[in-house]
Amino acid sequence: MEKQVRASDLVGCRYRLVQRRTHPEVPRTDAAQARAARYDAAREAVWEKFPRKSDSRRRVFRRIDLGPLPAEDPWLRSLETLEALATGATHITGAVFTNEKWLVGVDMLVREGASTSESSYTPVMVSTHRVARKHDSVKILGVPTHRLGLSEPLELGYKPRHHVLDGYHLAMAARALEDLGLNSGRGALVGQDQSLAFYSDTASYQPALDAALAAVEPANLPTQPRRVKECASCRFWPLCEPELKAMDDISLFLPGDRARAYREDGINTVQGLIDASLGLPSRLASAWRDGTVLLAHGDITMPRADVEIDVDMEAYMDQGAYLWGAWMDGTYYDFVTWEKLGSKAEARNFADFWTWLMEQRDEAHAAGKTFAAYCYSAHGENHWMRMSAQRFHEHTPGVPSLEEVNAFINSGEWVDMFVHVKKNFDGPYGLSLKTVAPQAGFNWEQGDFDGEESVNARRVAIGIDETAMRAREMLLTYNADDVQATLAVREWMSDNAPGVPRL
Repeated sequence: MEKQVRASDLVGCRYRLVQRRTHPEVPRTDAAQARAARYDAAREAVWEKFPRKSDSRRRVFRRIDLGPLPAEDPWLRSLETLEALATGATHITGAVFTNEKWLVGVDMLVREGASTSESSYTPVMVSTHRVARKHDSVKILGVPTHRLGLSEPLELGYKPRHHVLDGYHLAMAARALEDLGLNSGRGALVGQDQSLAFYSDTASYQPALDAALAAVEPANLPTQPRRVKECASCRFWPLCEPELKAMDDISLFLPGDRARAYREDGINTVQGLIDASLGLPSRLASAWRDGTVLLAHGDITMPRADVEIDVDMEAYMDQGAYLWGAWMDGTYYDFVTWEKLGSKAEARNFADFWTWLMEQRDEAHAAGKTFAAYCYSAHGENHWMRMSAQRFHEHTPGVPSLEEVNAFINSGEWVDMFVHVKKNFDGPYGLSLKTVAPQAGFNWEQGDFDGEESVNARRVAIGIDETAMRAREMLLTYNADDVQATLAVREWMSDNAPGVPRL
């Protein structure tokens, strides 16, 4: 049984580490395996970009490939890593550092310095996050991935985006190198833009690593579960849920830190919160106990228009939006590209969607009719409309300017349904579309297909075989259901949400 902690153990639920050590036989969930597959695919793609030879006879180049990560035998790989470092290799892939308390895999170690005697090493990690984004006034050191160790970093117009897990990875690797007297003091991350590696000061991560490692010391680990957001996809939830129910723990109703104030007042159970008669919190706890999904604030209000369109967007992580779906007068319209995101295809696809949407609005105005486009929780759509305008407006006909997008978003003709749902309802299970729409009588054709699965399906859908075609159909069906669900909620609210108890 593996006793060392990894960077992933330092993020989120720490009782998960207790369960992993106690029940190593419990397999990972399908969702976790899919995430691992995405990471493996990203790592493989980046490793293909790592330098394999020098472009100058005067520059020493010696690359050692220790094998893929994660290593089957971390202790053996750690010994091989020490041997590779001792040779003074300029590039080492698949390195592992381990001790009695923790272990970390490093995608590549890059030697700094002209000679072995004065050398140090920079750890390079592959991340599935967006680790930096273009910026007009902020600079960060970076280098093309294929030039790592061959070119000095340059100041690039990017703003770094910090992710805790990435910071722990680099901090662990830097600490191991420091113990060996080989730490360069900096680390590099290759994120969703796999062509660039961005540098950061690893010393700045060390205090956070100290605190995180202290929190997972055996004496500091929790002795019982507490529900948090990650429980929904955790392999150990079938073990934790019965224990939480036996305790009637308040986190069943209020996960994470949402129950902190009540715990401080000595309320640790759901029944305790119900009995405290604290107004809405107690009413919602009682509703949770009874399985009541929604409570309404009196009569329901919902803005309507003569011409109505429901919109839903699908994006692949932080790389771009590939599908803009719309529902109008009983017909589903899909504006979709299965080509590489960030390309001309994504730009043309957004231009087609925007042009169509504005044509419907203009036709409504010309006919003297009111117009509204609806989206359930428009944060993602707003983000990708703005990002698409910023990235594509200057070189793609039909793509609006940022000013045009902002004018539309801020108009009364772009309606965020979630704002009105939140104004009219409270619910113990949240107010997501998947929670509210069934109360309006709508059910998804594909059942539990969700955002996580849509990301996995997108990876498959960019192919050209029969499996890819099935994945595309699944994504289009999922998107079509979302826009119809939005319509169902709106019409149900306009009918005063029959069947929902009032507060």
